[in-house]
Amino acid sequence: MEKEELQKVYRHSLAHIMAKAVIEIYGKDVQYAIGPEVDDGCYYDFVLPTTVTEEDFPKIEEKMHEIIKRREDWTRKEISRAEALELFKDQKFKTELIQDLPDDEVISIYYTGDDYVDLCRGPHVDNSQELFSPAFKIKNVSGAYWRGDEHRDQLQRIYLFAFPSKDELKAHLAWLKEAQERDHKKIGTQLDLFMFRETAPGMAYWLPRGWVLYQELMKYSREIQLKHKYTEISAPLINNKKLWLISGHWAHYQNNMFIVPGITKGVNATDAIKGEEVEEKYSNEAEDTMAAKPMNCPNAMMAYKRTMHSYKELPIRYSEYDVLHRKEKSGQMNGLFRVQEFRQDDDHTFVTPEQIKDEIKDVIAIADEIYKTFGITYRAEFSTRPEDYMGDLESWNKAEASLKAILDEKYGDGNYEINEGDGAFYGPKIDLQIKDALGREWQCGTVQLDFQLPHNFELTYADKDGVQKMPIVIHRAIFGSFERFIGIITEHFKGAFPFWLNPYQVAVVPIRPEHNEYAQKVVAELEAAGVRVEADFTDVNMRDKIKKFKQMKDPYILVVGDKEAAENTVAVNVRGSNKQVPGVALDKFVELCKKLNAERTLELPQEM
Repeated sequence: MEKEELQKVYRHSLAHIMAKAVIEIYGKDVQYAIGPEVDDGCYYDFVLPTTVTEEDFPKIEEKMHEIIKRREDWTRKEISRAEALELFKDQKFKTELIQDLPDDEVISIYYTGDDYVDLCRGPHVDNSQELFSPAFKIKNVSGAYWRGDEHRDQLQRIYLFAFPSKDELKAHLAWLKEAQERDHKKIGTQLDLFMFRETAPGMAYWLPRGWVLYQELMKYSREIQLKHKYTEISAPLINNKKLWLISGHWAHYQNNMFIVPGITKGVNATDAIKGEEVEEKYSNEAEDTMAAKPMNCPNAMMAYKRTMHSYKELPIRYSEYDVLHRKEKSGQMNGLFRVQEFRQDDDHTFVTPEQIKDEIKDVIAIADEIYKTFGITYRAEFSTRPEDYMGDLESWNKAEASLKAILDEKYGDGNYEINEGDGAFYGPKIDLQIKDALGREWQCGTVQLDFQLPHNFELTYADKDGVQKMPIVIHRAIFGSFERFIGIITEHFKGAFPFWLNPYQVAVVPIRPEHNEYAQKVVAELEAAGVRVEADFTDVNMRDKIKKFKQMKDPYILVVGDKEAAENTVAVNVRGSNKQVPGVALDKFVELCKKLNAERTLELPQEM
């Protein structure tokens, strides 16, 4: 058996041990539901006569160790439906699971010793001695609804960390501690970057410091795109339902769209596509369905549709940074990682078939450049045709073959993952999975080849022979959601962003009020050089000022007093160092800052 399979068996078996321990502690009236393995352990759901708290964890763990030391045999049996219903007649959740099984389902049970039995497919260990050197620890207890339905029974879910060795458990707990310290929601509050409120669930309030960071990220994106000859458009945030029907989003994505009332009932879809003036024509009509856009794709199609095009104009690259809205379930939202309002470094490029390869190679070159700037590595995944695909099979086969050829040339045959059936409904895609400082992977970049939307919107261009042909559209993003990317890099850098990206790059601290005049000169020279500066001119202890700016993770803190004013220098405190670099010439420091901004340097120089 493979190591991964062995680990699943180990964790699933420990879930049974935990259930047996809970029943022995809390009595035979305990209702036990399900107990699957998960990535770092397992959990089990219960209805208990009392609420389990953290104080109860050692008691449950101790009982689990006791049960394991009994070296009990595990016995698998196959029984009839009637036997199963009789065996679990006092267990409501097991009874429901049995009743829901197909008629031809093989019903199996596992005994752990003689006094605990569970409805389970398995597999499991043969004897508890296989768990004799267990490395487990209760993670937490939380509420859960039976089968995820808020109208059903509320259960207590006990989570367990479980690893094959104590060293692996220790390493995982250390990793979790580090992850908690890097939590972007915690750091975002500490650094006053953003906040969330109940009045706008899943929609971030960007505060002054955070909005500076956000704008710098967009500025960088725009500079890269300008260098690669992208053009930028902006389009309405709310569109008539007819647009989403044409694009296919209404059929495939309606449940994730925010629906709003509109004023254009009766607009002819053909008129809308042609961009004809329809407001006056239908001004007296009743309201019709509108929706906030979850994606930019249809708007880019409309922009292309406005006029005739020649092959000589292609590729046409329309980038957009408009606000998007996607409806999520409340339990799925998670800080900046999963939001309902966000922006993307979105682009839709219209190409001829001959241009596909070079264009996608250029997109990957952009990704290489951007991710390198953040010191982030990535790998590629290729996602193929899903079951609910739009369009004809021949177009899909062409699109998939094109992307695969590009990936084979870039990364080598077999050096990327293939996700069968995970493509977008309109085309196959390449997803770029980046890796952060904790080794976690995040899907940010995507390149999607689309033969369907151009067909739906009847897009054309005049080829060199004068024949009207249909362009292919490349959907592309590198950062993906700016919100999500900021959450990722906040955790990656632990809030200590590279100099060029940090909300404030330099803080200035005059030692006493009489040094304010020189401090103001320092601030002015830095600001004139394009450096973002904050200063504290109040009559407060110098150490308190420095502490405040250190807590905000400003890269450089400059202290100025009599000596610095007389010599036109600054004393530099470098983020991450307890040492102060004295006597740095002001003009030299200004040039260093300009260099760091121009080169978007990742590392912060410690020496002046």
